[in-house]
Amino acid sequence: MPQGLARVAVIGAGPSGLYAAAALVASGQPVSVEVLDRLPAPYGLVRYGVAPDHVKMKSVIRVLQKPFDPAEVEFLGNVRVGEDGIPLDVLREHFHAIVHATGSSVDRALGIPGEELAGSIGSGAFVSWYCGHPDFTQLDPPLDHPGVAVVGAGNVALDVARVLGKTSDEMAATDVPEPVLTALRGSAVRDVHVLVRRGPQHAKFTPAELRQIGDLSGADVLVHDDGLLAAGVGEPEDRRHKQIIEMLTGWTANEPTGKPRRIHLRFLRTPVRLVGRNGRVSGVVVERNRLEDGRVVGTGEQETLDVGLVVRAIGYDAEPIPGLPFDARTGTVPNEGGRVVREGKPVPGSYVTGWIKRGPTGVIGTNKGDAVETVAAVLADLPTLPEPAHPDPEDLRAALAAHGVHPVDWSAWMRLDAEEIRRGGLRAAERVKVAELAEMLDAAHGVAAP
Repeated sequence: MPQGLARVAVIGAGPSGLYAAAALVASGQPVSVEVLDRLPAPYGLVRYGVAPDHVKMKSVIRVLQKPFDPAEVEFLGNVRVGEDGIPLDVLREHFHAIVHATGSSVDRALGIPGEELAGSIGSGAFVSWYCGHPDFTQLDPPLDHPGVAVVGAGNVALDVARVLGKTSDEMAATDVPEPVLTALRGSAVRDVHVLVRRGPQHAKFTPAELRQIGDLSGADVLVHDDGLLAAGVGEPEDRRHKQIIEMLTGWTANEPTGKPRRIHLRFLRTPVRLVGRNGRVSGVVVERNRLEDGRVVGTGEQETLDVGLVVRAIGYDAEPIPGLPFDARTGTVPNEGGRVVREGKPVPGSYVTGWIKRGPTGVIGTNKGDAVETVAAVLADLPTLPEPAHPDPEDLRAALAAHGVHPVDWSAWMRLDAEEIRRGGLRAAERVKVAELAEMLDAAHGVAAP
């Protein structure tokens, strides 16, 4: 049984990690919780994955930050765990239990020829760029060509299409960093082709996401479905799918109205190869499909779309966590109810939650129940977990310093937060993100912006 407070580390300050931290605090058990993240800013996917114009969705931050306000949970940002930071084995010496909540951040590949060309990128990278993630400030996606293809049938594909279809004035009212806004202002994109392998009745996006592209002031929405909707696709049982079909059916009559941009929803289309010129994407070859007994079958008929950028939005995989088992097939750490399992046996003191636990599925709120399950396992195991070799919090600070890690605490993050709000005031936005890591650290440490 832990002597005094049980020390638990949560690695990852996104929704899954912060829901776990909140559940630990709410348990009423004598637990000390420290949330570690490799970036100086918290909130993970909410900050760097939710589209800049989805203000309502970002409001979940008010819930996620609650344990930090009364200092029930300690935040240690700018802390890398692994080879380029503090080794996981060293970190284990300071905690009874460690909950890994690092998510899934690797874009899945299409697996088609030409995918290696410049101008072929994953949605995770593209979204991270326009959301101001410091790892992607140098992405510089080519927006100098009128055509863009977005591959995918989910909300992320529509997010990408919507951002590319918005006017620069609309984007200026969001939190996108200044360099991103400058790139969007200079964008030559006029036609965004969303390529969906299956028919409209199988689309995975939500009615709310779909409705938003129909509300764009500077872009027409054109539906290409080979007459499937006009012929009737049957009455969907699901209410959300019914709304989607009604919207899409209404849009089939759309004609270009002269707006500066067009979003083309191309159903029953599969990209089969990317073509290039001088090492860069110059087009995507698309095969038409048909539905046969509920299955998608290629017709052999192909067309080439003139595009200079292809963004694939077909899902994510996780990277292995050094020191933990990993199932490459599912992209998860093997676990039972959040307990990490190696060769059928629990790894004492090691736990997972979020996408690294269950795979990249669900919405932000899904992480709450997921975290509660993992925390229940942690609390049940605490009486039997061995004491850490170095339980004193000051020992952890010394270990971090010894490995060249200099944490950003909650008060430092609040300085960075204030700087972003200040920049937002200069642009009539709620905030403008600081994206470059060096600038983030300067702001966190109170170094005045030039």
